[in-house]
Amino acid sequence: MTRAVLSIGSNMGDRVANLQAVLDGLGSKAVATSAVYSTAPWGGIEQQDFLNAVVVVNDPSVDCRGWLQIGHALEAEAERVRDVRWGPRTLDVDVVTCDEIRSDDPVLTLPHPRAHERAFVLVPWLDVDPAATLPVDGESTPIGVLLDALDESERAGVRRTDFQLRMVGR
Repeated sequence: MTRAVLSIGSNMGDRVANLQAVLDGLGSKAVATSAVYSTAPWGGIEQQDFLNAVVVVNDPSVDCRGWLQIGHALEAEAERVRDVRWGPRTLDVDVVTCDEIRSDDPVLTLPHPRAHERAFVLVPWLDVDPAATLPVDGESTPIGVLLDALDESERAGVRRTDFQLRMVGR
């Protein structure tokens, strides 16, 4: 069984449609999705706020690199351009965790190296899996504890929206 947590975000074009396209593309591989949250962009580049969500996926035929490839294919379908680091994008799909695998591979570092610092990942993840943990500095830490450790301004910058994503077949 290969279970992964994906963080998805969009701040260009029809942001909700871009996020929905991920769920449509994943089909039955998507087993849970969070609410949609609005967050200010990272990196100091002037741009529109992001819409973010977390999707839990599961498919025994897809390994961790497979989830990364699926994410890249979905980004390509959304015409994602990688010109500016932390710049605006139609779609961003990050593999946050995959099973309990740890990897320092520069192509796919697991768990995602900055997930524990980002409320826009932790808040929606808490929606779909309140008991989830994330390895940080070799220690498995509940994501609620990681979220509480973030600066209040970081947590307050993640605002739940009324947008709804639909999982295929549900």
